[in-house]
Amino acid sequence: MEILTGKQIYEVDQATIKNQGISSLDLMERAGTACFNWIHSRLQGNPIKIHVFCGIGNNGGDGLVIARHLHQHGYNVKIYVVNFSDKRTEGFLKNYDRLKEIGVWPEIIKCKEEFPEILPTDVVVDAIFGIGLSRKIDGFTTDLINYINQIKAYTLAIDIPSGLYPDKSCVKDCAVIEASHTLTFQRPKLAFLLPENERYIYTWEAINIGFDENYIAQMKVSNFTIEKQGVLPIYKPRDKFTNKGTYGHSLIIGGSFGKIGAATLASKGALKIGSGLVTAYIPKCGYTILQTSIPEVMVEVDNEKELEFFNFKTKPTVIGIGVGIGISEKTKKGFEKFLETNKLPLVVDADAINILAENKKLLKLLPENTVLTPHPKELERLVGKWKDDYDKLEKLKKLSSENKIIVTLKGANTVIAVGETLYFNTSGNPALATAGTGDVLTGVITGLIAQGYEPVQATILGVYLHGITANLALKDMSIETFTASTVIDYLGKAFMSLFIDDRPKPSKKENSEKHNKTENEEDNYV
Repeated sequence: MEILTGKQIYEVDQATIKNQGISSLDLMERAGTACFNWIHSRLQGNPIKIHVFCGIGNNGGDGLVIARHLHQHGYNVKIYVVNFSDKRTEGFLKNYDRLKEIGVWPEIIKCKEEFPEILPTDVVVDAIFGIGLSRKIDGFTTDLINYINQIKAYTLAIDIPSGLYPDKSCVKDCAVIEASHTLTFQRPKLAFLLPENERYIYTWEAINIGFDENYIAQMKVSNFTIEKQGVLPIYKPRDKFTNKGTYGHSLIIGGSFGKIGAATLASKGALKIGSGLVTAYIPKCGYTILQTSIPEVMVEVDNEKELEFFNFKTKPTVIGIGVGIGISEKTKKGFEKFLETNKLPLVVDADAINILAENKKLLKLLPENTVLTPHPKELERLVGKWKDDYDKLEKLKKLSSENKIIVTLKGANTVIAVGETLYFNTSGNPALATAGTGDVLTGVITGLIAQGYEPVQATILGVYLHGITANLALKDMSIETFTASTVIDYLGKAFMSLFIDDRPKPSKKENSEKHNKTENEEDNYV
């Protein structure tokens, strides 16, 4: 799914109005009605008190539409206009008039003394500021946002939490609504996927308001989310008349004394994801461990306790390197000599990244489209400190572009940089925050490249499947009991999940309405 900038969303808004022959007021009605339907489907007339806070712009207009529908359906709703300016948009004014026409007069808030009483058991709908916000919030509106946050009531943000910028970081001490959930319009904002915004974006979902999809499809977009519908076309089904040689040979170079487990996990990941052959190149001290724990994997050895020579004899398709190798002087020198002669595709992780960070000239020895899989601290060693998460993404893109490599920054929304393009993963959960899951990911991406997937495809598919294992496993266990080996155990189910239709099924009422609509259309046609 495309991640659009604030400017692009405005362009889509205008294109939808023009291409569909509707007014901006019609589009606002669509958006507000879609949000109301989401609320109504969950509350089902519950008498819980709902506070709708509306700004005086288009986001406030959306909030007024929601409030009108809530009132007309008998909900216990209180409506407030946050009067932070004497300017009003046309959409706000029209929907304010529609409320007055049905006898509803919102309360006007002009100062701190006019804040309403809100209980933690109430619901708050935040429609104060939208994506057009371009300055730091000040005055009593800051106090209002802080007041709402302190109550800890369930807070539903409309399109974006008020005070949050879609395309840049908040300035110091900025006031932002800490939303329990956000209903965003058809496409997510980049801000939703950044760690520094976690407190403002607990969960979010994109709801359909009828934006012109054809227009979106032809836009030049640089940021995307990784979801099932985008991953499924990448999958390569296997032909009947094939053999193990068809699916490549993965070589995992890793391990040192006390860290043979890292090479073992990476080798298992490559094997389980479908690599036809897997060889592990490890220190001698790990020979018995690896041969015993994975009989399907072949083993070659180097020095007794650490890698030094990198003189493997096998002829692999792709090499995954770095898991658990350490940073001894002998290993560093051996790794540098390896890079000077290697021409094979690489997946580089862990200590191999740390060695690159110590001697950045080695980056130029990496083959084009090498995949790096750093965690944030390893990335920092490569690119230096960043001011905020937006700056971090700029550094990530620069690292990828300048060295023509693919950089996969591991985290809650693992982000893959391919030049100036970013892909944010949406699968997974905090269960993956445990030792060894990164080693498995290295093996998974390596194993996919071995099978003939292009490195970018292998990285996107591998990251998504890796995350899905955690989603599936939590049906059977707790977050705390999830381990790196669980990722391997659930890779098969992760593959199968690609082919399961898990979209919400329409209710009997929706089916009936669809049937009646079809009959009416047929009558009109006749």
